[in-house]
Amino acid sequence: MAKKVQSAPISVTITALEMTAPPKQSLPVPVNVQTAILGAPDIPLAFYRFLYRQVGHRWHWADRLRMDDETLAATLHDKRNSVSVLYVDGAPAGFFELLRIDDDTVELSHFGLFERALGHGIGKWFLLQTLYAAWALGPKRVVVTTNSLDHPRALQLYQMFGFSPVGTMEAEVTPLSDAELLALAKRDCLIPGEQR
Repeated sequence: MAKKVQSAPISVTITALEMTAPPKQSLPVPVNVQTAILGAPDIPLAFYRFLYRQVGHRWHWADRLRMDDETLAATLHDKRNSVSVLYVDGAPAGFFELLRIDDDTVELSHFGLFERALGHGIGKWFLLQTLYAAWALGPKRVVVTTNSLDHPRALQLYQMFGFSPVGTMEAEVTPLSDAELLALAKRDCLIPGEQR
């Protein structure tokens, strides 16, 4: 059996933020593009991994890609969890994921755009739609974390929409190795009925 080669961990600073009131901003729908945000309550695992990889590869998202099918399915299809997909001009362009932690707290666990969606004025509008969806669940607070590998303006953008930092911590992120990426590609490209 070949030895699994791990990528070197990267040190990051994680910032936890919360907002305790819905956003007051209003933004128009971006012009010159067609947009739609659709909930995906029974999202197929391969489609979710595609979204997660398209959004998160620049920021070294890896946790959900390392989950086996059973663990990922249990996570995504938990009734407290919801995934919504942004479509721009008919194709997927981003997604957000919300987790109702308890009656008072909703976590924005994942949020982001594909590279092809950048530069169209969609980012702020999409975050605002995401926050509207989170507050529609009736929490007393919405929480999110970001880290120093995220988009350089992520922290500033969250604060602009009403989040306040509530704590920081140091951690390590281990990027996906080439071997892991190859295994993911093979797993999600299987022909239906083919053995794993």
